[in-house]
Amino acid sequence: MAVLEGKSVSEFEEIVSNAGSSLVVVHFWADWAQQCAQMNDVMAELAKEHLQVKFVKVEAEAVPDISERYEVAAVPTFIFIKNKQKIDRLDGAHAPELTKKVQTLASAAVLPSTTAAAAPKEDLNTRLKKLVSSAPVMLFMKGTPEAPRCGFSRKMIDLLSGQKVRFSYFNILADEEVRQGLKTFSNWPTFPQLYANGELLGGLDIIKEMAESGDLATALPKTETLEDRLKTLINKGQVTLFMKGNRQEPRCGFSKQIIGILNDTSVQYETFDILQDEEVRQGLKKFSNWPTYPQLYVKGELIGGLDIVKELKESGELESILQNGQ
Repeated sequence: MAVLEGKSVSEFEEIVSNAGSSLVVVHFWADWAQQCAQMNDVMAELAKEHLQVKFVKVEAEAVPDISERYEVAAVPTFIFIKNKQKIDRLDGAHAPELTKKVQTLASAAVLPSTTAAAAPKEDLNTRLKKLVSSAPVMLFMKGTPEAPRCGFSRKMIDLLSGQKVRFSYFNILADEEVRQGLKTFSNWPTFPQLYANGELLGGLDIIKEMAESGDLATALPKTETLEDRLKTLINKGQVTLFMKGNRQEPRCGFSKQIIGILNDTSVQYETFDILQDEEVRQGLKKFSNWPTYPQLYVKGELIGGLDIVKELKESGELESILQNGQ
């Protein structure tokens, strides 16, 4: 099956509506991003293998209403839809992960085969151990913090946010093996499940009780404040750029332009991908009193965004400012 194109809101909505209960994979792309072209090739190959799945390309900047609807801030971004509802997303050019998500979500309504059920238990346990220990505080939930897909997961997110708990998460709806395996691994039959330093704390009811008694704060690992973390990050290198993507794969036009300017200088610089850390992305706006990205820092001091860097380059001041940071 060929990859479809949603060139307008009406075209896109018609494709999604006609798909019914079939999986729809939407690639938000831009013609200036090389990684998008590569992922379009991946989509074309997947379309040949998964005839029951509808694959759609949407040029993010050409159809902004759709991009805003799905909170697409950078390209490439993939949105997975069933029955007109978003069920998952994937940010970035990760071909293996895209392939895995398509395979998992396309067959979500199919009962697992005996071959799948007989997967080696030791391998799964090893994977689960890594997952529960992949962050100091780890939440296994249905959906994502931005779009929880059950009331218990939503309440857990609200509780953790109210307690100002920093955590990572895993969407169990995107991986049936983890969803079923974790129940046995933790001897806990329901979700969400919250882990601290690789150890299960419990589900929603227990976390509620711990929060009310004050035990939750002591059970969770101590973390530095956001302000302290931001200070560490802006001083990570003598010259540090906070951007969407990285220097090899910028994921917005402004970030791509500023990378080009910096690469034309002889200065070494660090980058931080704000798309990988929502807390930093939102916190740095307030910390620096600068509402947009990219942001360039020299010796921990904000220089500015793309327009200011352009002006400094045109005036001949940029190189000397950056060199002072070396």
